[in-house]
Amino acid sequence: MSIIDILLAIFLPPLAVLLRVGFGGTFLLNLLLTMLGGIPGMIHAFIVLSRRP
Repeated sequence: MSIIDILLAIFLPPLAVLLRVGFGGTFLLNLLLTMLGGIPGMIHAFIVLSRRP
């Protein structure tokens, strides 16, 4: 995970997930979590970014 990934996961979690995994269920879940509250979206983004190569 690079510095850019970390900054995107903090400030724009859906964009970080979109750039890593593309448009799909994971992105939509992160978008929903971010709209419900910023912190759940950030946590999900960090999980996705840490598991994907």
